Amino acid sequence: MEFTEWIRGRTDEQLRALVSARPELITPVPAHLEGLASRAGSPSAIARVLDRLDRFTLAVVETLAVRDGPMPKERLRELVAAALADDDAESGARDAEPALSAALDRLFELALVYGPDDALDLGPGVRKVLEDPAGLGPKAVDAFRHHAPEQLDEMADEVAPGTEGSGKERLAAALAEPAALVGSVSPEARGALDQLAWGPPTGRVPNARREVSVASARSPIEELLARGLLAATGEESVTLPREVGLYLRGGRVHRGLLALPPPLEGTARDRKLADRTAAGQAFAFVRSVEELCERWSVEPPGVLRTGGLGVRDLKRATSELDLPEWAAALVIEVAHAAGLIAAGGGVDGEWLPTSGYDLWRVRATADRWVTLALTWLHMDRVPGLVGDRDERDRPFNALHTDLRRSSAPGVRAATLSVLAAAPGLAPSRDSVLERLAWEQPRRRGPLREQLTEFALREAEQVGVTGLGALSAHGRALLEGGEPAEVLAPLLPEPVDHVLLQADLTAVAPGPLTSELNRWMTLTADVESKGGATVYRFSESSIRRALDAGHGGEELVSMLTRHSATPVPQALSYLVTDVARRHGRIRVGTASAYIRCDDPALLDQITADRRSTALRLRRLAPTVIASRSSRAALVDSLRAMGYAPVAESLDGDVIISQLDSRRTEGLAPVRAVASPNGLDPEVATAAVRALRAGDAAHLARREPVDAPGGQVPRGPATATISALQEAIKQGVRVWIGYLDSQGNATSRILEPARMEGGYLTAYDETRAAVHRFALHRITGVAGL
Repeated sequence: MEFTEWIRGRTDEQLRALVSARPELITPVPAHLEGLASRAGSPSAIARVLDRLDRFTLAVVETLAVRDGPMPKERLRELVAAALADDDAESGARDAEPALSAALDRLFELALVYGPDDALDLGPGVRKVLEDPAGLGPKAVDAFRHHAPEQLDEMADEVAPGTEGSGKERLAAALAEPAALVGSVSPEARGALDQLAWGPPTGRVPNARREVSVASARSPIEELLARGLLAATGEESVTLPREVGLYLRGGRVHRGLLALPPPLEGTARDRKLADRTAAGQAFAFVRSVEELCERWSVEPPGVLRTGGLGVRDLKRATSELDLPEWAAALVIEVAHAAGLIAAGGGVDGEWLPTSGYDLWRVRATADRWVTLALTWLHMDRVPGLVGDRDERDRPFNALHTDLRRSSAPGVRAATLSVLAAAPGLAPSRDSVLERLAWEQPRRRGPLREQLTEFALREAEQVGVTGLGALSAHGRALLEGGEPAEVLAPLLPEPVDHVLLQADLTAVAPGPLTSELNRWMTLTADVESKGGATVYRFSESSIRRALDAGHGGEELVSMLTRHSATPVPQALSYLVTDVARRHGRIRVGTASAYIRCDDPALLDQITADRRSTALRLRRLAPTVIASRSSRAALVDSLRAMGYAPVAESLDGDVIISQLDSRRTEGLAPVRAVASPNGLDPEVATAAVRALRAGDAAHLARREPVDAPGGQVPRGPATATISALQEAIKQGVRVWIGYLDSQGNATSRILEPARMEGGYLTAYDETRAAVHRFALHRITGVAGL
């Protein structure tokens, strides 16, 4: 049976399952089913779908690939049963039946296998994509294709004397039944064959293309080369022909095959405790992102010339957030991917919060966490690489483009899916890696193992897992549920008060409300974190609040309102004293100047030897000019023990808006696909378009003429609604469409799907499937 005809004979439901499982086949929608079959057989599409197969299902494909033509299902079952149970054939046959049936159903759905039970075959192109299936080398005719005909004739005369045909054909026929040849070699040569039997089938040998005969062979390798049991594929490489490999395996294609995934091993966790632990970590992660953005609002780090964040700035963030360096890098990367921070600030460039941060900050904590967690799950950046070095020994910087890895989102999703398979279990790292190796055997490698380890570590830090087990809100996140509703009841209740102490510290007995947390961070410095956060008030922290526009009385009032204990006298005196001295001296631009209503205070400044470097000059009893900049003059006077403030050209005090610096950010990361696969409506529309196009293709229908007269016109909203209804009802419509020159044309369409500003439909006026830009459709009319 032709593969295209088999595809054409599939039901609409089966075609919907195919395009849902392999959405790349309808991006864009082919013109007909022949085009779909052709695309399904392309190497890139086959490689992509093979990467999604588990070890057992891939083994079924490899078993079929070993044979050139179709294979009866009964023979396939025998081979699979032999691979499942090497010692107990009856047990293997019993386990093979349900597992094989499920695997074949999956392969039929993916259009990798087709045909009746007595002649199962692989789809076109699958054998070419599979290199060394099941660890078996190429067939003899392919393994010796680069050998000279004269050399093949001499080899065939020795291993198959008296036979007819070309040297390659005679040699291939002899190797089809290699028992005699294998039996004639020395035990050492047989040992070398056994090493290659179960793969990989290739090896390296010096001077592999040497001319050697059975009589002149002096080493085990030469014995094998002379008999054709090894084929030279290069100057220093040899391979084991497939026929020889199958003989050495006793006719089996695989061994030790598992029909079911290996069980997960780890530590059992109380699920409620794991959920609460994950919720606490989720809350902490949200606060870390918020604290980072607030700090970068005040002191934004610079953007490196090569892009990214400097090592010193990362270490500073690590210290301020009180996190390990890898966790601080995770916070920074997720905040950037979520569109909360971006590069801005002019020519030199600074990393600043975006306007999107202000919108994110006012939302509920659970909703904020969902935004961050979804961003982490779907972003292609790998924060775990920060601090490592590339192949040129250059360090990976946070926020640099070199951190992108296209496979990262898939690895995170696959890792969480493994955890979801064992509720209440914290599986070990090796157990997760072993499970993923079974579920996605073609996606193995050092980088994949590293990404899996990063995913496990980061999931705990983000709050998706708790104590190593997947949380309830993490499961809802993975399965496309409502994680915010699950998480919200588990979050700690924020408190709106602190405990002021006589040593100028304040203790927050729990997580503070967002506004109080911002105010405390502005007015005091965080001294320690943990179950209770300790803040310390100092002259510099009080001055920071005064610079932001708060008055001394306002600060005392806020402390009184939000403290569960009386305000200590020492703290009141500190605020009052700093507020009294704050702003007595004003600094402007002369390049800069000092203005003060107290001439005696200016006399004190000019007499101070530390002011010599400022190059001060008295302009009037109350004014001193300086060649230093205003910012440098303010900093120098504060270092001398004074408390100046900056003023504008109009003489007004300049208030430092510590949280006002913002930049425009990039769009946040979004999921590349629905959690449950392709949207069913999209799949239905695609199949409808394929059927219509295929009918026209088979009938070779001529394009029809559109109705005459004025083309349909109408409001854009009415046009969209009419097209959506036509897609739902499966009816034809008449549209007006503007071509690239702006001329109105008339079309008769069978609409199939509408997304991304485009309509995919079968165009009866052109007898083909086309995509139409929605903004060019002038109107819609029924037929």
